[in-house]
Amino acid sequence: MPYVNIQVTDEEVTKEQKQEIIARVTEIMSIILKKDPNLTHVVIQEIGLDNWGWKGKQVSEIRKEQ
Repeated sequence: MPYVNIQVTDEEVTKEQKQEIIARVTEIMSIILKKDPNLTHVVIQEIGLDNWGWKGKQVSEIRKEQ
């Protein structure tokens, strides 16, 4: 049973985009690893910008600087 966990920042990812991600990741697992799509689980976690760090800073602060 494949389990795929995708983490993204919570910056306006739409329901439709999430559905497409889930569908395509499931398809990739089926094609490349020959996994049964009925047994493939895909989880998308949206992480707040204050909870995601990069280059020693919170992404919320990096976004303010841009």
